[in-house]
Amino acid sequence: MPGDLPEGLYEALVTRGLADRLEALDPRSAEQRPVHRAEVANRFALHLSQVIERSLGAIADSDRVEAGLEIVEAVLDVLETQAGVPGIASDRLVADPKVLTKIAEVLPDGSTRKIDPPLISLLDTTLLTNAPHEPRVGHQVQAEIGSACKIDVLMAFVRRTGIAPLKSALKDHLERGGTLRVLTTTYTGSTQKEALDDLTAMGAEVRVSYDVSTTRLHAKAWLFHRPSGFSTAYIGSSNLTHSAQITGLEWNVRVSGARNPDVIDKMQAVFDSYWENPDFVPYDPDTFEAHMGRDASSGPAIFLSPVHVTPLPFQERLLEQIALAREAGHHRNLMVSATGTGKTVMAALDYQRLATELPRARLLFVAHRKEILDQSQATFRHVMRDPSFGEQWVGGSRPKKFDHVFASVQSLSVADLADLDPTHFDVVIVDEFHHAAARSYQELLEHLSPIELLGLTATPERTDGLSITHWFDDRIAAELRLWDAIDQHLLTPFAYFGINDGLDLSVVPWKRGRGYDIEGLTNLYTADDVWAQHVVQEFVRRVDDLATVKALGFCVSVAHALYMARVFNEAGIGAVAVSASTPDSWRRISSSRSGGG
Repeated sequence: MPGDLPEGLYEALVTRGLADRLEALDPRSAEQRPVHRAEVANRFALHLSQVIERSLGAIADSDRVEAGLEIVEAVLDVLETQAGVPGIASDRLVADPKVLTKIAEVLPDGSTRKIDPPLISLLDTTLLTNAPHEPRVGHQVQAEIGSACKIDVLMAFVRRTGIAPLKSALKDHLERGGTLRVLTTTYTGSTQKEALDDLTAMGAEVRVSYDVSTTRLHAKAWLFHRPSGFSTAYIGSSNLTHSAQITGLEWNVRVSGARNPDVIDKMQAVFDSYWENPDFVPYDPDTFEAHMGRDASSGPAIFLSPVHVTPLPFQERLLEQIALAREAGHHRNLMVSATGTGKTVMAALDYQRLATELPRARLLFVAHRKEILDQSQATFRHVMRDPSFGEQWVGGSRPKKFDHVFASVQSLSVADLADLDPTHFDVVIVDEFHHAAARSYQELLEHLSPIELLGLTATPERTDGLSITHWFDDRIAAELRLWDAIDQHLLTPFAYFGINDGLDLSVVPWKRGRGYDIEGLTNLYTADDVWAQHVVQEFVRRVDDLATVKALGFCVSVAHALYMARVFNEAGIGAVAVSASTPDSWRRISSSRSGGG
């Protein structure tokens, strides 16, 4: 196309400069229309503001205020004298231009109430992406609360982790007489009853939609009302969860009511229509529980999600590395992936792929605890879309078909492996493979001869120095370490406190390959209550709310654990000692009652 105007759609006022450029085009190529009367105010004002902004930007800093004042006065003169617009006098700037930033209540002591401004200017409409080194949307939202008089929240999912960082600011807002209205849903079961309880306890009004059909709500928005007219809003992808507000790769637009009043007005109108819609009912804890179908006594249930399990991008990369290793002729592979990155999900997806490639895909999944087997079997059932997938070989349970077996290493070790054909299982997956240096694992691995062996662990390096990589030709097929997972925002960074306890461990016997003598350590740590009281004091110093904290305390022995539980209980902090001999029923009871351990 001739000329310097690229092909495409336009919505630009034709200025004299643009008209000259259009002259260079084929007259058939440029389409124009008259300006409608209804759009004159908006379009002409936008055009003029852009010209003024460009012009003032080209003036030296030292002269910009005076020049700007003269330009504004000239424009107002024209509007008042030539256009006959009334009330122009009140729109003229003062001789020394200033910006009003706050009007605050005067307190009895003569000071004014503190009103912290948002981190983003009230005039700015901008995009927040939660990218590294950029402000997080959660921090921005928190900074908006203190200056708002009313807050309306539209959230598909609400969880306590999302409310926790905002709780203090929201509570202060409500105590000042502000209002907080929250609309949410039960779609996918993600919204937590405890989170809604926290909101209503603060004084928020909460309404819930129990509709999980195609008309379900999936919006996420905040609307901060300010009587000054400088309202703001956030619209985007972030639910009220910790990951969405702080760590997730989320996109949210922050809208300025001063710049985009039509957007704010529409948000307000639509929110009010939802609020009055009978699909949203006032939150009631009993009604919520009934709709969620929870029964605390029934324990965890295995159910099939309507959504197929697909790997996250980083999981797909690890699975591709395993597949490439197999193509290179390696059929014994170790996957090292940080705790919390979904090793079991990846193992299930890997098996799903193998099941389509192998002529027969009998599976043996090995772990050292029944709880791990329960969780792993549930994951495989989700991935395989089969609610009856797998049999367990643990405790008193024995397989009948032996096609897909989830077995504890203890059950396998007491069985007569001579009766088990080494090639019976085509795919063997061993969870927590760092345990494989133990004799029970070695005997099993030496006996089995599967087509594919996959080991899973987060920590291949053992403290006793024994190697486990010899089972895999001294190689790791796929790897994602803890520090890499944190850098990639896959896991939450942790805060670590190293506290000097003053104990002299040189008096405790130490043997190479075995470490410290357990009995000697136990005697040292339980000799008196001085060291234990020091632990309690440091714990209390670093915990915000002892009534709600849940913690794990790792001890050197069962005797030490029993001792520490007593010390914590005597200090008024609920604690129980849990060991390998603790019955499963007591584990469930103690985990629900204990505040620490």
